[in-house]
Amino acid sequence: LGGTAPAWWHFSCALQTFKQSNISRLCPDAQCLFAFYGGDSAYHRYLVALQLFNLFMFFWLANFSLALGQVTLAGAFSSYYWAFKKPDDLPAFPLFSSFSRALRYHTGSLAFGSLLLAIVQVVRVLLEYLDHRLKAADNRVAKFLLGCLKCCFWCLEKFLKFLNRNAYIMIAVYGTNFCSSARSAFFLLMRNIIR
Repeated sequence: LGGTAPAWWHFSCALQTFKQSNISRLCPDAQCLFAFYGGDSAYHRYLVALQLFNLFMFFWLANFSLALGQVTLAGAFSSYYWAFKKPDDLPAFPLFSSFSRALRYHTGSLAFGSLLLAIVQVVRVLLEYLDHRLKAADNRVAKFLLGCLKCCFWCLEKFLKFLNRNAYIMIAVYGTNFCSSARSAFFLLMRNIIR
């Protein structure tokens, strides 16, 4: 189209009267198509996968923000605890310096720890969905297996949260990566299991 659009450019059509309108005479290639909700478009084919992706990203970002807060607090507390001369060796803004240190040096470790936790949480949501769908079925074996899986993943999530919190403390104190920090935190807990 040259400079201006024709008058019928934004015309809404009715399927019953489109053939008799003058638009089909003015523009022989014009079509009146019915747009409907639901169907076989690419959006509708991948809707469930997109919703699962949204759920996964929600868990990942929520866990990342919690991890960033835990590392920030652990870094601020450790800067106070290991200061030799208490008023002189302390940073001016301990929370801000710990936050900036966590963002600059430990973002990957925090993302990896929160990724592990997000995967387990998505599996737990999928198991809850399956349990909801199997409420009407009277299959005791499936309900027992689903109950066992839900219990195992609940325990795994609680263990990962506990291990991640201690790994984040080790990250803030020593500055090591997530795997090394989780390993040293786990062995530290095992050495002091009675306490």
